[in-house]
Amino acid sequence: MPRKEHHIVPNANGGWDVKRENATRASGHYPTKAEAEKAGRTMSINGKTELIIHGQDGRIQRSDSHGNDPYPPKDTK
Repeated sequence: MPRKEHHIVPNANGGWDVKRENATRASGHYPTKAEAEKAGRTMSINGKTELIIHGQDGRIQRSDSHGNDPYPPKDTK
C-alpha cells in the first residue's frame, strides 16, 4: 500500500504551500514556511500521513510520520 503524504513546498509566486501527494491544487497557501509547517503538521496528523518538508530549492529537508510508519522506532523499554 503506498503511503499518503503531505508536502511543504515553496510557491513560485512567493510563500509556501501544503500539498497532498499527486494533488494539482494546494491544500493551503501561507506567507512563511513556519506557518505552512504548522498547518501541514495538523493536516498530516489528522490525515495520518507522512509530512515531507522541502527547502527553497525543492529538495527534501526532513520528514515526519504521522500515520502507519512501516519502520517505527523500536521501543527501548
